[in-house]
Amino acid sequence: MKAMILAAGRGERMRPLTDHTPKPLVPVAGKTLIEYHIERLVAAGIEELVINHAHLGALIEAHLQDGSRWGVSIRYSPEKQALETGGGILKALPLLGEQPFLVVNGDIWSDFNFTGMSLDEGCLAHLVMVNNPVYHPQGDFVLSNGRVMEGDADRLTFSGIGVYHPELFDGCRAGAFRLAPLLRDAIRKQRVSGEVHHGVWVDVGTPQRLVDLERSLTGR
Repeated sequence: MKAMILAAGRGERMRPLTDHTPKPLVPVAGKTLIEYHIERLVAAGIEELVINHAHLGALIEAHLQDGSRWGVSIRYSPEKQALETGGGILKALPLLGEQPFLVVNGDIWSDFNFTGMSLDEGCLAHLVMVNNPVYHPQGDFVLSNGRVMEGDADRLTFSGIGVYHPELFDGCRAGAFRLAPLLRDAIRKQRVSGEVHHGVWVDVGTPQRLVDLERSLTGR
């Protein structure tokens, strides 16, 4: 399975840190956010990575290069302007191929183990869910008997980690669009499975969350 790291976001809430550093290259505990993902993906047996970028994308390519120092092949999908999650994945599909692929948001930190991730027959997506953080108490979706559903009670938060089938993007047009409407359509068709990650997960969306993560990882 190939994997894609979404790294095209501007990181507005992280400014001024992200004025001169792309968000995935922000360091935490002596390592950039995106390097944690690469190491965990490689440990899970991933050999081919695709990374999209827009804001300061040249710095991402210069830092990661071809991925050989991690024993992985990295290819890039540059965007003149960020195409959001759905548009970015659609643009990268020629690099990802015709089989299901793994996607992870570049601006999260998690100890999730990617090993063995797959897509059940007939499903268009498999989502990793987490307990709702304090800054997103309403959650996103309901998980029942391994299936992702919509509902008002007992919702969980989508972690930004998932496996997708290229068919999920059938009929989409090139340009900027979000992934969420595609997922909701597939959920209504009962073609989305899911699981819960009970380990560490942080959406590194603000400077304070970055500071808190640094403290948790270093003990300082």
